[in-house]
Amino acid sequence: MSRYLESMTRRYPALEVCREDMLKTHTALCTVFRGGGKLLVCGNGGSAADSSHISAELLKGFGQTRPLSEDWRNRLGHELAAKLQGALPVIPLPAFESLLTAFANDCDSLFGFAQLVWGLGVEGDALLCISTSGNSENILRAAEVGRATGLRTMGLTGEDGGSLKDLVEVCIRVPETEVYLIQEYHLPVYHCLALMLEETFFT
Repeated sequence: MSRYLESMTRRYPALEVCREDMLKTHTALCTVFRGGGKLLVCGNGGSAADSSHISAELLKGFGQTRPLSEDWRNRLGHELAAKLQGALPVIPLPAFESLLTAFANDCDSLFGFAQLVWGLGVEGDALLCISTSGNSENILRAAEVGRATGLRTMGLTGEDGGSLKDLVEVCIRVPETEVYLIQEYHLPVYHCLALMLEETFFT
């Protein structure tokens, strides 16, 4: 059992109910990253910010500095390699402002994330859909595309899970119903997952 998961549930006892789904999510992401895949993340509003936050924790050192291997130090040169850190490939879909606004203007805003999943995702990748209600239409459409194209699909929602819980492989449902309280619980959940992944790949 991960020490980080134990620490999280000690600090946030209510999140004990998320333990099993967090372990499933961690296992799925390990499979994806070991297979050379990447993680796409999407969400609206505060969850869009969370998408970027998650990517930042995985694309650089979080709890560790993640020095590069000796092989990479030799290939890059020690001076350059000393300035870089180990990374896991994560793409926050809300960061594609130009595509999302163009798609909203030219096509249909509800399908912007779905278009990005279609364009960027390949079988063996993963998609993490964040929606406090689990019913955000543009998130549901992205999940549908991800599932159809062979991505490992995951959700991060509030207690109910909404329609999203039935579209994804695993859904972490934090035990709150108010949006701001759900968002407050999402932070320790994805921080814990990031630390678990970092421990797996960089120690």
